[in-house]
Amino acid sequence: MNLDILTPEAQVFHGEVTAVTLPGIDGEFQVLNGHAAIISALKPGIVKIYVADRSTVSTEQLNETGDGNVFSYNINGGVVEMLGDKIVLLAD
Repeated sequence: MNLDILTPEAQVFHGEVTAVTLPGIDGEFQVLNGHAAIISALKPGIVKIYVADRSTVSTEQLNETGDGNVFSYNINGGVVEMLGDKIVLLAD
C-alpha cells in the first residue's frame, strides 16, 4: 500500500509500506493492506512506518528505530485517511 505523509511545510514521506501504526485519539492503532476505509483524528505521538525494502526510504526526515525496516516520525496531531491501498496522513 502507498503512504503519503504531508505537513504544511513539505511532503515528509511517499512510498510503499507494509503497515503503519498511528497514535489515534482513542489509542494507538495499526493499518495493514486491505484495511477498511477509515478517517481518524490523531493526537501527538509517534507514527511507525513499516517498509519491505529499507533502501527505498530517505531517512532525512524519518527516524530509524533500530528494528530493521521500521522507521518513525513524530507528529503533533493530524488526520489520516485510508481508502483502497492509499493512506494519506496530514500532520501538524
